[in-house]
Amino acid sequence: MNNTLNQFEQTVDQILRLNDVQAYLLLEPINLGKWSIREIVGHLYYWDKFNLEKMVPKMVDGGNLPPFPNHDRHNEEAISYLKDQSVASIINDFVNTRKELITGISEIGDDVRFTIGKGKRKFSGESFIKIFVKHDIHHIQQINKKLSN
Repeated sequence: MNNTLNQFEQTVDQILRLNDVQAYLLLEPINLGKWSIREIVGHLYYWDKFNLEKMVPKMVDGGNLPPFPNHDRHNEEAISYLKDQSVASIINDFVNTRKELITGISEIGDDVRFTIGKGKRKFSGESFIKIFVKHDIHHIQQINKKLSN
């Protein structure tokens, strides 16, 4: 699991680098009709917050985690929740929550298996986090593309 958690933690360094980017670049949509980098970071934060509060506490052997929320609704909630926060505040919240989430996941035994919602597939802490490593990669690529233009 260490390799997966290391990948998950690398996003922290990439997001912290945004503190050195001019604010206007973080506030512009990455493409027409898309989120800004600020909103992407907020989106990542809000998913980490959900996982930390709702999922990790139920990650026990034989446990059944709640189903993931409706993605569109959850993402809308994230944007609304963060609407009055500064970029620096969102970055800080992301970093702190991600570190807490990594600690929480690292404390789950390698032999622990659980299901999510009505699913029958058994997850481990590592297989659960791999979902979000892929999610991070997708959004980091979007951020990097925007900043390289």
